[in-house]
Amino acid sequence: MRAVPITVTALAAAFLLTACGGGDDSASGDGESKASSASGTACAAGDLTMAAGAVNAAPAAGDTGNVTVTVTNGGKACTLDGFPKVELEAGTTVAVPHDEGAQSQPLPLAEQGAASFTITYVRGDEGESSLAVKTVRYGLPDASATESLDWSYGAVALKDGDKPDASVSAFQVAGD
Repeated sequence: MRAVPITVTALAAAFLLTACGGGDDSASGDGESKASSASGTACAAGDLTMAAGAVNAAPAAGDTGNVTVTVTNGGKACTLDGFPKVELEAGTTVAVPHDEGAQSQPLPLAEQGAASFTITYVRGDEGESSLAVKTVRYGLPDASATESLDWSYGAVALKDGDKPDASVSAFQVAGD
C-alpha cells in the first residue's frame, strides 16, 4: 500500500470542511451571514408584543424586587440592540437607568422568538426618600415607552436624593 490514499483522504476532508463553512456558524446556505441578516433589521415596536410576566415583589422597605417583561416577535426576524427604555410615573416621570454591570449586545430575535428584560428595584418606605410609583412604562431602546403596567409593588426607594434605586437589564433570550 502507498501513503497516497491517506493524503488524499486528509485533503478531501479538509475541502469538505471548507465547503461546509469550516465550522464558522455565521454562514447560512445563501452565502449571507446569519448575524448580519438578522442584525441588519432593527425590531419595530409594531411587530413586538410586550407583557409583564414573573414578578418577585419586594415584601418590605429595603428589600429588592424584580419585574420581568417578555418581548415576543410577531414579525420578521430582527435584532434587539441596546437597553429597553423604562420610566416610573409618580406624578412626575423618572427614567430608570440600565444596570451598570450589564453590557448590551445585539440579540437576534427570530419570528415568534422571545426575549426578556428585568426591572430590579429597591422598595421604599412610603416616605420622602421614596417614589410613590403608580405606573411603569417600557419600550424599545431609542423609542417612546409605549407599554404600561400598573405598579402595585410599593414605593421605590430613592438614592442620591432624586434617582430611583432601580435598574433595567439588557435584553436576554427567553424560553427554551
